[in-house]
Amino acid sequence: MTRDDSIGFASRPGLRPRLSPLARSLRAVGWLGLPLVGACGIAAAQTTPTTQAAPESAPTRLERVEVIGVSPLPGQGIDRNVLPYSTQLIKRERIEETQAVNLSDFLNRRIAGVQVNDIQGSPFQGDLTYRGFRASPLIGAGQGLSVYLDGVRINEPFGDVVNFDLIPEFAVNTISLVPGANPAFGLNSLGGALAYTTHDGRSAPGLRAEVSGGSFGRKRIDLSHGGNDESGWHHYLSATLFDERGWRDVSAGHLGQLLGKLGHDDGTTSWSVSLLAGRSKLVGNGLLPAYTIDGTALTDDLYVRRNAAVYTHPDLTRNRLEQVGLNLRHTLDADSSLSALVYVRRTQRDTINGDAADAPDTGGTSANPEPTGNNAAFNTTQTRQTGSGAALSYARTSGAHQWQVGGSLDQSRVSYRQIEQEGFFTVTRGVIPAAGEPPELAANVQGRSTAAGVYATDTWQLAARTHLTATARYNRSAVSNQLTVRDDVTGIVEDKARERFTYQSLNPALGIAQRLGDAATTPTVFANLARNTRVPTVIELGCADPNEPCRLPAGLQADPFLEQVKSTTAEIGLRWPLAAGTHLNVAVFRTDNRDDILFRSVNLSGQLGYFANFPKTRNQGLDSELALTLGAVDLGLGYSFLDATYQADGVLRQGRRNVTIAPGTRVAGLPRHTVKLAAEWRVAQAWSVGADAQLLGSRGVAGNEDGLLEDTAPGAQPQARRLKIPGYAIVNLRASWKPGKQWELYANANNLFDRRHESFGALAQTQFSPEGAFTGVGREALFVAPGTPRALFVGMRMRF
Repeated sequence: MTRDDSIGFASRPGLRPRLSPLARSLRAVGWLGLPLVGACGIAAAQTTPTTQAAPESAPTRLERVEVIGVSPLPGQGIDRNVLPYSTQLIKRERIEETQAVNLSDFLNRRIAGVQVNDIQGSPFQGDLTYRGFRASPLIGAGQGLSVYLDGVRINEPFGDVVNFDLIPEFAVNTISLVPGANPAFGLNSLGGALAYTTHDGRSAPGLRAEVSGGSFGRKRIDLSHGGNDESGWHHYLSATLFDERGWRDVSAGHLGQLLGKLGHDDGTTSWSVSLLAGRSKLVGNGLLPAYTIDGTALTDDLYVRRNAAVYTHPDLTRNRLEQVGLNLRHTLDADSSLSALVYVRRTQRDTINGDAADAPDTGGTSANPEPTGNNAAFNTTQTRQTGSGAALSYARTSGAHQWQVGGSLDQSRVSYRQIEQEGFFTVTRGVIPAAGEPPELAANVQGRSTAAGVYATDTWQLAARTHLTATARYNRSAVSNQLTVRDDVTGIVEDKARERFTYQSLNPALGIAQRLGDAATTPTVFANLARNTRVPTVIELGCADPNEPCRLPAGLQADPFLEQVKSTTAEIGLRWPLAAGTHLNVAVFRTDNRDDILFRSVNLSGQLGYFANFPKTRNQGLDSELALTLGAVDLGLGYSFLDATYQADGVLRQGRRNVTIAPGTRVAGLPRHTVKLAAEWRVAQAWSVGADAQLLGSRGVAGNEDGLLEDTAPGAQPQARRLKIPGYAIVNLRASWKPGKQWELYANANNLFDRRHESFGALAQTQFSPEGAFTGVGREALFVAPGTPRALFVGMRMRF
């Protein structure tokens, strides 16, 4: 029995009353709509005389040919209008216009189907999802997006995680987002592929600089210099420094990035060598208990009292990167070219985590908060990863065919070590190692992986307005590891037997794009069917035994075999250039995942759990966007519907609960409805103002997927209550002034109405009182990921 009496936090004592999610969304749209309506009216009144005087017979060019890559390797692309799936190609100018916090924030604001959850709380540790598939820096997240930087796959070998803090954002020239299980983009492209391409001295000549700062003590400096000469040589150098104290307690963050490129282009052969280095020190404070649960009653806890609080600390991650890459393209003749890539990539990751002990001593109370024993665990990890690889492709246009064949080989070595030490909580819930308690090895792993693949893709013009695209890729992967672990009971350190698993797959895709006429305003319809796979990583294979759960970032055991994930995507859609400056894109999709790898947590707040296959999950829905220009005003509207469900009977371990899953049970943490609005008004030649808004529907809570609050003993009455994170609307404003050709001053207000919101929720246990004192008594609680409050920033851009 479940009762669908969805709760919103505002209904609880201590918070101001809230409207329903729909009413709140409409009110936010109204606030945004007032300036938009005024802008549209002024724009109509300010139609330029040139536009009015244009003869009706004058030819109007409504389309731009935008070329997008059909594989990760930079090289010859194809007109995106003839591809049988929806794609996004975002250029630097559009990114800067939005004035987003970073690239992930831009995608969250402007691209249909993309969302970013603030699970960690750091702007560079966001959990990015596209159509319900994730690219995340969190080990244990079910990764379903492949991410590339200049053709180099940056999903790390250990867990397929993506360290967004190590992407040189200021140097990024374009972003390509390709949806679905596209086999050309290699393993892990289950829900799509995200490809970043950086500048060189030809695309960004001269000096560029940007300085910004504002709320939370945030300061950022970006610099770049590029150049080229008539002999074909070109160079580029980009650097970024970022520093903030953060808006939550003990959440300071710092990072630095450096990218250098040197290359040559003689018209036939073009090559460039790049060196990328990055350092970061970021805090991800994670979830915070909002309410404790007694029966079906909710009592305010830490989050309600103060949303900037943290549950426990420290939660520190230090990342370090060095990468060298060589990209080469050789034009064989007017119709064919050869592209190649070679790279070496080395990353280091060190974490410090203060967590509650698995069996804590009874501690203080609200009257006497001092701990009385070792009630916490001070955990540290060190991860060292070295990856190298090469890729080669040959592209040719042969009559009605644009085809490409290629292959790639990627190898990696992983060294991981986890140390545990008993500790105790301070009055601020910080963890200090206990004196006299030596650090102990929890797990050590040495792992290797090799992935080889060959692919072929062809876009065939069957008729003047009809294009058929077929793709196939064969993959062969091997993953091995040697584990050393300490038995929790005996304390004996033991070497496990070496494991090695091999996976093979042949993945096809077939699609058609049909233009319905010859006029520039004629729509194109398309359909596509694709299949791809994801191979388990070292962490997933080493943590798959429910009897020996692991502590993430990772505690590893020699465990059962996991099947590779097999995803099939079907997509149909429409691209319609309605008029000059106006277009409509719609895509309907369904992706079925067989043997999906899910992390089944034993303790959400303590990060204990294990990985296991689930028979079938499904992500289906609709993405749509409408863009139009009315005089001096550009408007954008995006709507996404996502239905992410389990499609088999099963039991998921979520925190302290065994959740019973039936076909149709919704996946937690993903809203069904998302609306994105944007407007840009060029007030004058040097002035522009803009706004954007994101309206998200409610989402389910992890551990409450079946509508129950706890596991029920046989014959007992279930405690049923459907919990949901309420929907919300966020409005952002910005303004820009260009006093000269080389200068731009800007300001923006994010979350203008200071809307308190939450992007994720989970059931777990808290061992602290609502005042934050350690009690040693576990209480069931609803934990949430707090959203960032209102923030104000100003900045300056310079180009010389």
